[in-house]
Amino acid sequence: MMERLRRWLPIFVIAPSIVASFVYVFVFAGWTFYISLSDSTLLPSYNFRGFDNYASLWANRRWGVAYTNLFYFSAFYVTCAMAFGLLLAVLIDQKIRGESFWRTIFLYPLAVSFIVTGTVWQWLYNPSSGIQFMVNSLGWTDFKFALTTDRNYAIWAIIITGIWNSAGFSMALFLAGLRSVDQDIIKAAQIDGASWFRTYRKVILPTITPIFLAVAVVLLQFAIKTFDLAVALTNSGPGISTTFPATYVYDFMFQRGEIGQGAAAAMMILAALAVVLIPYSLYLVWRRRREAGHG
Repeated sequence: MMERLRRWLPIFVIAPSIVASFVYVFVFAGWTFYISLSDSTLLPSYNFRGFDNYASLWANRRWGVAYTNLFYFSAFYVTCAMAFGLLLAVLIDQKIRGESFWRTIFLYPLAVSFIVTGTVWQWLYNPSSGIQFMVNSLGWTDFKFALTTDRNYAIWAIIITGIWNSAGFSMALFLAGLRSVDQDIIKAAQIDGASWFRTYRKVILPTITPIFLAVAVVLLQFAIKTFDLAVALTNSGPGISTTFPATYVYDFMFQRGEIGQGAAAAMMILAALAVVLIPYSLYLVWRRRREAGHG
């Protein structure tokens, strides 16, 4: 009896979380998909409408701006956050003095929520009280740094802030990968006369290639779900210039009462996440099977 209880106890412990996850992910996603096919407006309706909401969605200029912003933001945010994170990780990996202090400083933005980060940077971008005001008060009256008030550059304010927030996260993962590299390989490269730069480029960085993929996937998830940072920094403005898919969903579902089209936009976000997560999951399965085969 005790042996049977011991065998079933782990299942009983994790079963509630598995059921909750199934309902939260699959049941609600299915319900949202059905709502996206209905004529729901202020309240959910179950009158089938087909794919009219999706057609209206892609015909909407604001949705086009939102998806364009998502591509721009994802490309620069992911690339630059990884580049800065890798640079910081390589520098800290040199066993510098005060390593714990610098790690804490660079990881600090990760501990701050996007809404707080956006609010603070919104003050910095504000031309009447931020960086521009400070520099102008020092005598450089021609200096301009008002990204959030210019529709052509407001998206860059969100990109820069996002990079600042996530570079420390990338650094932490890259540093863990660098510290996991077999030191014998590094010593062998140094004995062969490889320079510091060549050792990293030819030996160390190729070894941690899976870390690059993992960091890219996580950052892409952050990018696709961007909401609070855009709201805190620009509130989707000026005009609609910094609209993102997530802010579009919020606006149509909770501000305009267009639940059907908001649900269609939410399904497009889910599709974008699936494009990122499904190939990565398949890659992980393939990699584990290959390692087990070589085992």
